[in-house]
Amino acid sequence: MKIRLPLLTLRYGPCARLCKLIATGFLVFALPFGQRAEAEAVEVVALGDSITQGYGLNPGEGLVDQLRGWLFTQGAEVRVVNAGVSGDTTAGGRERLAWSLTGGTDAVILELGGNDMLRGLPPAQARENLSAMLDELKAREVPVLLVGLEAPGNYGPAYKTEFDALWPELAARYDTLLLENIYAPIMAYPPQERAALGLMQGDGIHPSPEGVALIIRELGPKVLELIARAKAG
Repeated sequence: MKIRLPLLTLRYGPCARLCKLIATGFLVFALPFGQRAEAEAVEVVALGDSITQGYGLNPGEGLVDQLRGWLFTQGAEVRVVNAGVSGDTTAGGRERLAWSLTGGTDAVILELGGNDMLRGLPPAQARENLSAMLDELKAREVPVLLVGLEAPGNYGPAYKTEFDALWPELAARYDTLLLENIYAPIMAYPPQERAALGLMQGDGIHPSPEGVALIIRELGPKVLELIARAKAG
């Protein structure tokens, strides 16, 4: 039930000073709680390529959207920023790293390297770019979850061995969290079953919404660890 006082009484009557004090006091009292709730939310920037960006998927179906939903069910106070750019390489990520971060960035999910591999670029080049990004994030004291993937065998065993070794090597050197192969939950299914379940889009490169959901089962707990590191730091 709302109590409506005459306008003249509110502006000029005996209760005017009391009403003003109550209103001002409420704002002063409530503001810190709003600021505190906002400050408690950890900001995680997901810096990646088309997998992060959500290529070929509708709103709500992509990796960042599904991750947000999963984290909400876990009660995590977090803002996940989608900084995915379709087609981006480690060189592109290196160029845009600084302006992809905000003053409130608390942690980063680094998911790049797939397009380097698809273009057959030297793994040493990806290592150099990823190292530069990890150096920058370490200097900023921003914890990182490094997300990698495995190369197919068509580039030869030497390329595959060197590329696949990037992720554990860099994670160990920079003390980051690691999801070694983002596609592992999908690749765990035999090809025929994978196709029957519709885990990949028609291009055979990008995950479907169902494939993303499998990825989130592995990625989500790692992001919770990342949030814990950010809070501890």
